[in-house]
Amino acid sequence: MDEFPEFEKKVLESLRQPLEDNIVSISRAKGSAIFPSNFILVAAMNPCPCGNKGNKQKQCICKPSDLDRYKRRLSGPIMDRIDIWVTVGNVDYEKLSATSQEGEKTNTIKDRVKRAREIQNKRFKNSPRKINTNSEMNVKELNIYAQLDNETKKLLNGSAERLQLSARAYHRIIKLARTIADLEGSENISQSHILEALQYRPREN
Repeated sequence: MDEFPEFEKKVLESLRQPLEDNIVSISRAKGSAIFPSNFILVAAMNPCPCGNKGNKQKQCICKPSDLDRYKRRLSGPIMDRIDIWVTVGNVDYEKLSATSQEGEKTNTIKDRVKRAREIQNKRFKNSPRKINTNSEMNVKELNIYAQLDNETKKLLNGSAERLQLSARAYHRIIKLARTIADLEGSENISQSHILEALQYRPREN
């Protein structure tokens, strides 16, 4: 979904149940129906209505009231249901025209993701609910499959209090940290995994 905040409020709010429960529930006078909706949401948005907030080359022309109104288009419950928030800065023209290829190759990343998925398939093989991925874990399953040692839990609790995280965001951080650990091939969730997961929460500018 491009220009995420530009969608109608009711459209965005209708995503709450599918994102949380992986189902779409439709109720009408003659009956109701439930459809599966296990999907990955990828959304993009500008930092402000004019798109230049934080841009070193162009000046933002938005008024404070415009910025406040833009932020309010995304409710807290919707923001809580999105696991990873990443800010992408402007790319220099020199980098756009560069011919050198930096970073990891796609196949290398693909192999790492496949190994992480294999770890998760093995982890949940005998799960009573027959889940397949970390994101599907409920609170009870987090206590079984994503345990934290005392120091790591203390770090998370302190960060959650400072950032005033909701219970939903708190549990999503643990799920994300479990996935980060899987990508590294780590059996346990460490403090570094929690810290990285915290970096992906939305920030107030």
